[in-house]
Amino acid sequence: MHKLALLALFAAIQLGAGVTDPRVGSWTLVSAQSSIDPPNKLSIAPQHGAVHVVFSGENHLDFTAKLDGQEASIPGNPAFNQVELRRIDKHQVEVTQKKDGVVVATIRDKLSRDGNELTSTTSQEGRPDKITVWRRTGGKRSANDLFAGEWTEDLSKTRLRQGMTLEIEAEGNGGVRFSGDFSYSARFDGKEYDLKNSRNDTVTLQLVDAHTVDAIYRRDEQITQTDRWVVSGDGTQMTLTTSGSLETGQQIKETLVFRKQ
Repeated sequence: MHKLALLALFAAIQLGAGVTDPRVGSWTLVSAQSSIDPPNKLSIAPQHGAVHVVFSGENHLDFTAKLDGQEASIPGNPAFNQVELRRIDKHQVEVTQKKDGVVVATIRDKLSRDGNELTSTTSQEGRPDKITVWRRTGGKRSANDLFAGEWTEDLSKTRLRQGMTLEIEAEGNGGVRFSGDFSYSARFDGKEYDLKNSRNDTVTLQLVDAHTVDAIYRRDEQITQTDRWVVSGDGTQMTLTTSGSLETGQQIKETLVFRKQ
């Protein structure tokens, strides 16, 4: 990739580089066919590259697993003692429940397009599918999460036609997290945050208004790059304008346009 594109896409993340769970957040039961007294609260939170899942109510279940299709143990649960999580796409996760290595149920969790409803379809051999519906009560799609989502470059509006995609994740502390060729976590508070695996040392994020963020990069305490993101009123388009200098000292300025998927 051209060096200019690397500079411009400071937030670029190839979708396979870091698998995230679209279900992250807190949820309240709307309806269920799965049992007489199902859990009525659900919490899914990131935890060291995995997710911590807690069902609570009349029944309780608490486990941690990665979205890598590998088995995770669930001690003390009579119905199943192993679980596998696998992300299907940006809206769906497949959950496989096992008892001593034998599959007892497969669950397909699907997030609505607005991210506020989660529908779980449970399939078991010899039984009709059962549906459970949850409504979001908090978590990932908060006010701090304006720029969070998966974005694809709009080739019709961008001079550098790289066909790039990017993903921005919300952090529970009111900030965002980026990872890829370089990575960082930062809040929108104007403070400097360290970068990893980057030619720059720190980044500063500042909210200009409800739809605009300025980012400033520094190396050796000198500003090397400034970016402005603007998200459209309907939240479907993001325009990134970047200004900076190449390693040769050449000054560059580019505008890239992305569409939310």
